[in-house]
Amino acid sequence: MPDHHLAASQPNGRAHVRPARARGSAAPHARAQRADLGRLTSHLGYLVRRAQLWIFQDFIRTLAKLNIRPAQYSVLLMIEANPGLSQATLAQTLGIERARLVRLLDGLEARRFVQRRRSKSDRRSHILSLTPQGRGALGQMKALADQHEQRLAQKVGVRGRKTLLRLLSVFAAD
Repeated sequence: MPDHHLAASQPNGRAHVRPARARGSAAPHARAQRADLGRLTSHLGYLVRRAQLWIFQDFIRTLAKLNIRPAQYSVLLMIEANPGLSQATLAQTLGIERARLVRLLDGLEARRFVQRRRSKSDRRSHILSLTPQGRGALGQMKALADQHEQRLAQKVGVRGRKTLLRLLSVFAAD
């Protein structure tokens, strides 16, 4: 049975299915097939995951010239909103594994966006702050992220975007 990749789902519950390219094959197949998604269109998890894929792909494309990924942007925004935030609190708040956060912060520190210092009150803890270069870069990121958010609003409508923010915020509170 041939390997296939599921493409964007359609409002009618169908999805385009592209046959997978053979390794080393440069040209995509010219004709997309359609497959019925069946009950998947009534599974919230599936639809949220598809939305997340679209959102992340658009975000990554939009911020590509700054080489920033969604997790990095989230970390920078959190540090901006909470000067002196500890790594542990940041990891817990964003639901990022501590080891992964350390690697992410290493990259942001290498780019001189973030500074880590030992806490004066708890030497086992590190506090985080944006550098002047990090604040400047974050300003550029925010402008591009605003463009991304405008595309989201175009896709679901301004009211739909507000509704999604309200509904999905219950998961961020956990």
